[in-house]
Amino acid sequence: MKTIVIQIILAVMLPFAAFSQQQETPPITVEKISDNLYQLLGGRGANGGFYIGENEVLVIDSKMDKESVEGIFTAIKGFTDKPVRYLINTHADGDHVNGNEFFPKDVTIIAHENCRKEFFHPGRDGSPSRWESEELLPFIPQVTFNDKMHLHMGNQTIELYYFGVGHTTGDIVVYFPKEKTAFIGDQVFKGRPQLIHSYKGGNSFEHVKTTEKMLETLDAVQFCSGHADVMTREDIEQHLVEMKKFQQKVKKLVNEGKTLAEVQSEFESSESRLVESVFGELQ
Repeated sequence: MKTIVIQIILAVMLPFAAFSQQQETPPITVEKISDNLYQLLGGRGANGGFYIGENEVLVIDSKMDKESVEGIFTAIKGFTDKPVRYLINTHADGDHVNGNEFFPKDVTIIAHENCRKEFFHPGRDGSPSRWESEELLPFIPQVTFNDKMHLHMGNQTIELYYFGVGHTTGDIVVYFPKEKTAFIGDQVFKGRPQLIHSYKGGNSFEHVKTTEKMLETLDAVQFCSGHADVMTREDIEQHLVEMKKFQQKVKKLVNEGKTLAEVQSEFESSESRLVESVFGELQ
């Protein structure tokens, strides 16, 4: 009887133990791009990065929780004692900005003006934004721009660009000319369907135009994204080919009078949300 009880307890507890292990925050790891520029991987939330200037440090995106932010600062201290002075949010999705509140209050947060507005946008399910809280207001972008911004850090200039609507209405590109490296947030996905936040005003057709404009404007040779390995120009170009092909297939089915469910059935289940976005844009 005692053996049976122990077996029952183990059967009940093991799934919880496994779930707890899955929820542990992965350690922050660093990928070197140059002596001054690094990509931040791991933690909870999207990939980000940091740049070491002459007198201070710039961080790109803040991940999702306190432990991850602490990991970011620990990682930076492994390379420099210079203080973190700037935080750039590439857009307002939680996996890129929820860590903002764990940064020191004297850090200047920079984003596109639409990104700041989207901090207050209701969730996909219509729930109110957590950033409506007065306690969180100091951690919303304080400096915003429209089309282009230069951030001078000693003798180096970092270029911030807004190329238009895409994944959301407020996605920006952070470009490091010396390294020919662009941090693009979620503007391009690789190895998984492109995510378009239609409920925030994102648009797949505008996403294609915006991405084409990025390639035309920048002489970047590598692109760091929120959820993929570093991409080349060829990777981005291939993404555009695939997006256009995807859109044309949806358009053909819509012109045949197919319903959303019928169109979705012609694609992989993982592509359902992108189908929904493109379908809605064609109505």
